[in-house]
Amino acid sequence: MANRKKARFHFFVALIAVVMLTAGCGTKGDARLTAGNGAEASVKTMSWDKMPEMTIDLNKSYIAKFQTTKGDFTVKLFANEAPVTVNNFVFLARAGFYEGLSFHRIIESFMIQTGDPKGNGTGTPGYSIPDELSKELKYEEGIVAMANASEPNSGGSQFFICTGPDAANLNREPNYSIFGKVESGMDVVQAISKTPIKNNVPTEKIVINSIVIAEE
Repeated sequence: MANRKKARFHFFVALIAVVMLTAGCGTKGDARLTAGNGAEASVKTMSWDKMPEMTIDLNKSYIAKFQTTKGDFTVKLFANEAPVTVNNFVFLARAGFYEGLSFHRIIESFMIQTGDPKGNGTGTPGYSIPDELSKELKYEEGIVAMANASEPNSGGSQFFICTGPDAANLNREPNYSIFGKVESGMDVVQAISKTPIKNNVPTEKIVINSIVIAEE
């Protein structure tokens, strides 16, 4: 960010050709931006100057309960496999960071992406976290993973949920930290993935109303 260039969060998928997806301390407020479809939108800013301290208990299991304008679904978080990533997600969810954010990138056969406070693929929580790449976990329908800026250890708040067969192509180069899987409500996730797209922008704004973290 020192050179003032906005890194676009994206990941590469090998199909027949490469498909590209576009996936910055401590104050809260409102800002204005021009969204990808040319519409001006109001966004909140919530940022920190460093990643959160470890607060989750690895002897417990964690469930994220999503409420969206399209319906509800739950995600089982892989705390043991990706403790730093899950701790980061739990921190942001409990801080209310994700409330009001939209699914800004949707490809039905691949994934739905959210977690960007700017809504245009460039937003971050003000810090990045290290990768936690597993050789055991695989990208498949329902898997939840961090988006990044196409370089190591550049994840922050944006994440995607795999929705179709094209997600399996990520297994060729597993560069995105897997930290959970949809446990119930996959029909809602699939309904989000079917949102029509125009000029690479969803025609319907689907928003996260809340994410509640349950410990078991």
